[in-house]
Amino acid sequence: MNPPFQVNPIGTIHKKEEKIWLELDPRYSAGLLGIEGFSHIMVLYWFDRNDTPEGRATLQVHPRKNPRNPLTGVFATHAPVRPNPIALTVCRVLSVDGLRLYLEEIDALDESPLIDIKGYIPDQRNPTDIRLPQWVQHGNDQGH
Repeated sequence: MNPPFQVNPIGTIHKKEEKIWLELDPRYSAGLLGIEGFSHIMVLYWFDRNDTPEGRATLQVHPRKNPRNPLTGVFATHAPVRPNPIALTVCRVLSVDGLRLYLEEIDALDESPLIDIKGYIPDQRNPTDIRLPQWVQHGNDQGH
């Protein structure tokens, strides 16, 4: 068995009055050096409102909370219920102001714990033969 490990929040995600920003804890300020050079970042955060024994035990869902979609394993979805409720999203950075990174959009809830930020670097090995399940739709369909 692997030894236990710990994930500590580095800040908080805020969504208020049509503004969205990441607020870093001051002790992590040095980690932002150079972030203003990126147009996009990858944001990892905790689905804290789904961090329950039931949520962690859920291994199959109807994607995007739509019962018309087939029952699917959580590892094949972006569902917030999962053994480790970690979320990952790519976000456009609008501006950086001290410990705040203002974003265009994020699918997190207000006050979600921020666990990491990574500058988005497109992979030069992007696959050209992408295959997706039928339930994946690009458009107005909301949810996970």
